[in-house]
Amino acid sequence: MTKGKPAKNKGKLIMDATVADQMIAYPTDLGLLSRSREESERLIDALCKKLAIKDKPRTYRRIARKEYLNLAKKKNKSKKEIREGIGKQLRYLNRNLKSIDKLLDKTGGTRFPLGHRDQRIYWVIQHIYSQQAQMYNEHTHSIENRTVNIFQPYVRPIVRGKDKAQVEFGAKLGVRMQNGYARINTLSWEAYNEGSDLKKQVEAYRRLNGYYPEVEITEPLSSLFSIPDIFIRYQNELVFVKTE
Repeated sequence: MTKGKPAKNKGKLIMDATVADQMIAYPTDLGLLSRSREESERLIDALCKKLAIKDKPRTYRRIARKEYLNLAKKKNKSKKEIREGIGKQLRYLNRNLKSIDKLLDKTGGTRFPLGHRDQRIYWVIQHIYSQQAQMYNEHTHSIENRTVNIFQPYVRPIVRGKDKAQVEFGAKLGVRMQNGYARINTLSWEAYNEGSDLKKQVEAYRRLNGYYPEVEITEPLSSLFSIPDIFIRYQNELVFVKTE
């Protein structure tokens, strides 16, 4: 690059976004509440053992488990049945959380009597209950920063809109391909607008090579372009390409 003159655009930059799937069971509201209830029961048992309490609080765990399995095993569930099942699991979980709070009050205000892992699980299932109760009361199936796994609470549902998987669970990656090498420019556990990656990917290309790409290939934003294929920018001009 000569002094005072910008470098000539060179090379081809291919950009795309994808999701790195996490190894978790497909989450459902009913299943997540049931697992949270089971963890709350385990915490109650551990606290009673730690505090040497013989008379454990009632949890109705056998009834709750039976009700969950009877509904979960049904192939065809009506919306009414699912809502009733979620309501029951919410009430069981709420009862258990109150029992845990009462047991913790008996510690005399000292540190959490169980290990860090159990303390973290206790926080997570409280958050899950709060989210699920809000969705249940508002008759909705979505909420901001939704938790879908107890043991990986940072995982979020990423809406992809694909035929095989409308929703995926994992980190969203902004990837660019150059000369056969793939580089991850963005890694986010939260869903984000892919259009915000366009400028960052191009600037990252310039920082790496010292010049901007001559050709950029990426998918168009559905909010800006009506053609659901790809577009190529060549010499500052957009050229649409049908993939069918």
